Amino acid sequence: MKEPIISVSGLRGIIGESLDPILAIKYSCAYVGGLAADGPIVVTRDGRSTGSMLAQAICSGLSAIGRDVIYGDVAATPTTGILVREHGAAGGIQISASHNPAPYNGIKLFEASGRVIPADAGEKVIKAYREFAFKTVSHDRIGAISNLEDTTSAHLKAVLATVDVDRIRSQKFRVVLDSHHGAGSVLGKELLAALGCEFTCLGDSPDGLFTRSPEPTEVNLRETTAMAVDLKAQVVFCQDPDADRVALIDERGIYIGEEYTLAIALNHALESRQGPVVINCSSSRMSADICKLHGCELHLSAVGEANVTNKMKSLEAVYGGEGNGGPIDPRVGFVRDSFVAIAQILDAMAKNGKTISELAAAIPSYEICKTKIAIDRENTSALYEKLKAQFSDAKVSTMDGIRFDWPDKWILVRPSNTEPIVRAIAEASEMADAESLCKIAAELAANLSG
Repeated sequence: MKEPIISVSGLRGIIGESLDPILAIKYSCAYVGGLAADGPIVVTRDGRSTGSMLAQAICSGLSAIGRDVIYGDVAATPTTGILVREHGAAGGIQISASHNPAPYNGIKLFEASGRVIPADAGEKVIKAYREFAFKTVSHDRIGAISNLEDTTSAHLKAVLATVDVDRIRSQKFRVVLDSHHGAGSVLGKELLAALGCEFTCLGDSPDGLFTRSPEPTEVNLRETTAMAVDLKAQVVFCQDPDADRVALIDERGIYIGEEYTLAIALNHALESRQGPVVINCSSSRMSADICKLHGCELHLSAVGEANVTNKMKSLEAVYGGEGNGGPIDPRVGFVRDSFVAIAQILDAMAKNGKTISELAAAIPSYEICKTKIAIDRENTSALYEKLKAQFSDAKVSTMDGIRFDWPDKWILVRPSNTEPIVRAIAEASEMADAESLCKIAAELAANLSG
């Protein structure tokens, strides 16, 4: 077996190549075996066809080492965090590869507080996995495996508590939800019904039978965009397979994207709450402009949900998130949450009497270019040095990878935690300037490889 991609919050691999049931048992038991607290473990999965296979293996492995398991079957990643808290679990395991293609699956780990484990805990899991010794218990001490019938009620209640439900219901919004055969439809349909929406759900069967690449990008959502116009939707919410992220399509059938998800939700939140805000260092400057407008302080973190939530908790932030379509509202949980976005964006539309395109137009806009760069990992440091020489007039940050800031633009270059590549993300007022920054980074990388 090839080695899966392992980070401090979990792992991802290709089924049959770098991930199989044995490895899943080993990794999950290494995590649970290191927990100090007693208590059950919540296990859930997104809709991928290989999820049930891995779930059965993981549940059996945890039972074999003496842990009780609460199995929730198909559930969104933010729902998993809620379930961990609701049931007083010692931890949680979500089986998902997020936006990766169908051959992939993965494992994401949750601590007892209901958030993704932080980096220090993740490092301990990796060490335990490398040194793993599978120690089973006797027949009279094996853990019980129970199936959870209701996975959505607590999450639904928490999300609805953040919005004016009656105000939204009065609008009878026409909504399309594209769950694309992932986990999002399980709670998504309940949420839209509770908000009185007239809705159509695309790909609402959580079977993982993707008909396109599952990441909710503009290119991948062309068919959904066309259908939205025919369905006369006032807004389209496009989730990734584990439903912690969502991209937007407006009432004209125009792709707004993922960055506006956080921006619109944040702008709405700060109209009624004041305090610190945390986003990661690869998210759009739109959030900085919004915070300035509302007199709130914006803080940047390293990329990764755990890094954002660590800083949110330390600063007692009122809101946070990542620009990939994942707002984090601490009133619901410290997990990126597409359902928070859906409810709060509908609330913003109802409160302001504006269309989704008008809400987006009210936010200062920037152009973002995202590029994947093929480079050997051992050449990354050399690439950073070349970038420093090339961009000597910029402010430099090495919080995560390397970031260069100018008054009107920025670029971040960092290794991916989920793919064997380096990502370059640039933002500027004009797309040509953002593309130019990414092109320079790619050319410098190519020269190293050559």
